[in-house]
Amino acid sequence: MRFGLAWQDVAMKLVLRILIGAAALGIAHLIISGIELTGGSDWTKAGTLIVVALIFGVVNAVIKPVVKTVGCVFYVLTLGLIGLVVNGLLLWLCSWVAGKLSLPFHITGFWPAFWGAIVVGIVGWLLNLFLDDRRKSVRGRRAHAAVR
Repeated sequence: MRFGLAWQDVAMKLVLRILIGAAALGIAHLIISGIELTGGSDWTKAGTLIVVALIFGVVNAVIKPVVKTVGCVFYVLTLGLIGLVVNGLLLWLCSWVAGKLSLPFHITGFWPAFWGAIVVGIVGWLLNLFLDDRRKSVRGRRAHAAVR
């Protein structure tokens, strides 16, 4: 039974990460001019943001480790600040992939991608921080109840 719960936890965590990414992209779209999200209804826009968040997750999981490994010297020399540029370029790459998939999501240039990546990172961090605290408190209550 514990094995089934572990897979449910993993699936829920994955869904939450995608939804957090979509929310962060939506907020970046609202704040940064140059991040365009066209489409008909709000549901269409939400679906587009979810797909783009999924693309962004795959790009970060596949390409970012390679870039970090190859550019390790640049990360050290710039004290990690090159990571901001890399994140902006990866977000811009996601815009290109979204365009190839005919999704109504487009980033007009490097600077909107750069600032958008910063907004996505901060919003994602804040949302994860809130959700992790909430999850820890639920686990703590369960552990406390099990002790009784």
